[in-house]
Amino acid sequence: MDMHQSSVDLTSEAKSEISPLPEAVLPPTDTATAWLVVLASFLNLMLSIGVTTTYGVFLQYYKLEEFPDASTSFLSWIGTLQTASMCFFGIGAGVLCEHIDTRLLSLCGALISGLALIIASFCNSPWKLLLTQGLMFGAGGSLLYITGLTLPPQWFTKYRALATGIAIAGSGIGGLWLSFATRAMMTSIGRQWGLRITGLIIIGICGPTSWLMRMRFRAVRNERVIELAFLRDCRFALLFFAALFGACGFYIPFYFMPSYSAIVLGKSNSWGTSISSIMNGTSIFGRVAMGLVGDRVGSLNTLCTMTLLSCLGILVLWLPFTSVGPFVAAAVIFGLCSGGIVSLIPVVTANIFGVKRLPSTIGLLMLAYTFGDLISSPPAGAILDKYGHGTSFTSLIIYNGVFLALSTICDILLRIILSRKLWEKV
Repeated sequence: MDMHQSSVDLTSEAKSEISPLPEAVLPPTDTATAWLVVLASFLNLMLSIGVTTTYGVFLQYYKLEEFPDASTSFLSWIGTLQTASMCFFGIGAGVLCEHIDTRLLSLCGALISGLALIIASFCNSPWKLLLTQGLMFGAGGSLLYITGLTLPPQWFTKYRALATGIAIAGSGIGGLWLSFATRAMMTSIGRQWGLRITGLIIIGICGPTSWLMRMRFRAVRNERVIELAFLRDCRFALLFFAALFGACGFYIPFYFMPSYSAIVLGKSNSWGTSISSIMNGTSIFGRVAMGLVGDRVGSLNTLCTMTLLSCLGILVLWLPFTSVGPFVAAAVIFGLCSGGIVSLIPVVTANIFGVKRLPSTIGLLMLAYTFGDLISSPPAGAILDKYGHGTSFTSLIIYNGVFLALSTICDILLRIILSRKLWEKV
């Protein structure tokens, strides 16, 4: 049996096992209810992923002011553990979404992640922050992240990429205003109260809106917890490695560009915060705009283009120059294009493998994000310390660009497998 026939059989088998309800009795798609799910997902992602993308502000503060004797690599682990544990626990969260009320899961996520930041506010050493701001926040955030990421595609057919892009834009908007808010709070009332207020905001916003986070359908009880047949599909393998390498390249600029602006360009701490906000701001536009483009020309076509442009922004603009203009241009291009990457991965997954088991399928992809996060920022910080002596970012930037190049290659190979017609909507 060839791979194409295997893929078709996989899809047919999955569909036959999933829902005992015919499509006609399921809630309709593209309705006002569907857009309320998008709103709640937007808020979940704003206060989960949005918080992790502001860790560059914390890293700069920890390294330059609170823990100057700690290594950059160790301090990077706090932010990396946030995202890595969010992705790792997301594997289980995806399975739970198909068997437990997603509204309850979202509520638990709001309480755990909010309390994690409140507890972190009482910690006064890096390793304690690693456990609270890193691990505990990631565990709670995984419930907010997976529900916010996987519910919108289920509720849409015509506007699937746009709706998903709008929901995921919440993470960019969160990163945008939280970057300024975090810096302002640390300056005026201290890091401790800044963390407490952020934790209370998560509980106060995501707790009540969890009631809107409802699955459109649910898997029957007697089916497999995770569809392991996906692991034999070369399409899933390529998507897995594209996600892995993409995750490796995604967080490095968010973590290290603020520090680069201070160390290499000689700018102030607030200027570094502005760079973080620029990336998050352009990422917002990219997530929504690329959703629109994806609905028109194909989500995978758009994903290939955005990954390639992200790679070029890092290697062509950030790597060879040490001046403000190219650096800001690299931040803008990376923010815009990486935003498209984030919003299109779940859409591509839904389009290839279907939406009915999307939570557990995305959960499998979370394993790729977990490994990607673990081998991104901490090694990048170690590279900066060992080869750049804390001041030269050349090796770190090359490390970043190589991962984005590998992700681009995987995306293009997946596109070729699905269709070799250049102008076909895929």
